[in-house]
Amino acid sequence: MKRRRGNLLTSFNYAFDGIVHALRHERNMWIHFTIAALVLVAALFFALTRVEVIALLVAISFVLITEMFNTAIEHVVDLVTDEEDPRARIAKDVSAGAVLVAAVNAVAVAYLVFYDKITSVPYTILSKLRGSPIDVTVVALFIVILVAIAMKAVTRRGTAFRGGLPSVHAALAFAAWVAVTFVAAGTTFALPISAITLFLAVLVAQSRVQAQIHTLTEVAVGAALGIAVTALLFRIWYPI
Repeated sequence: MKRRRGNLLTSFNYAFDGIVHALRHERNMWIHFTIAALVLVAALFFALTRVEVIALLVAISFVLITEMFNTAIEHVVDLVTDEEDPRARIAKDVSAGAVLVAAVNAVAVAYLVFYDKITSVPYTILSKLRGSPIDVTVVALFIVILVAIAMKAVTRRGTAFRGGLPSVHAALAFAAWVAVTFVAAGTTFALPISAITLFLAVLVAQSRVQAQIHTLTEVAVGAALGIAVTALLFRIWYPI
């Protein structure tokens, strides 16, 4: 089926629809998403270098990409033939093998990155508890996106960027507000910075409702998700 040409946002929407579809129908994608979130949270506990973080992100992305290619190949093969064909079996087996290679690579990268850190516990944890708030912000926003997409896959409503529960835009907007509030805390302009960011987050949420893209409930759930996840992560790493 030929798709209509659209703008850049439409193209991104199609792409995220593919991720949501994989989550809805592929159990392995749920496993990969869960592990990815756990690894990113663990990365905050340890004094990882920029190169180590990049290695983890590349390994995680590699696994997710190969899993989605595997799903796509399986659907194409099933579309071409529904009979037992050695060539179809080879195509599916090779694509599944690619996922296995990516997963083994990810395990090896995780081992190389975390082994020395784990053996030196609790010193790396104590030294990282008050590490860079920017790192916490990036991980929090990434986890908010993962959780929001997973919720859309479960509820089976809407697309990645339009409609459905929860509103990803609202989740990210309010997550950003919480992150900015924590980062700005203790500075001279903490209150106005937080207030302005909150105002912008409310504008984002209001625009989604006014455009009839989301209901008030969907926006509220997205806002609550962004606030809860981000506040939880910052409270863990920056306890009172």
